[in-house]
Amino acid sequence: MSTIDKDTARKVAHLARIRVEEENLPKLAEQLSGILSFMEQLNEVDVEGIEPMTSVTPMRLKRRVDVVTDGNQQEAVLKNAPDAREGFFAVPKVVE
Repeated sequence: MSTIDKDTARKVAHLARIRVEEENLPKLAEQLSGILSFMEQLNEVDVEGIEPMTSVTPMRLKRRVDVVTDGNQQEAVLKNAPDAREGFFAVPKVVE
């Protein structure tokens, strides 16, 4: 069984860009260890020959026609632009 110590929990929190107070690190380490032990349990399940499922009931995912469109959102996109002219983004001229 994998266990996470306080230093590893601190590093994971830093990498995830979340602030965890020092007194909460032991609880975080315990929770991360629980997640890892559950993942180890899942690895023990034999799934050989089992087809991937999207649901417990047989169903086919809805699909749409794969066609290229312009998105029909030119006005909405250009509304975010600081300067738009004639249906395009307007940018300052840069010449060196």
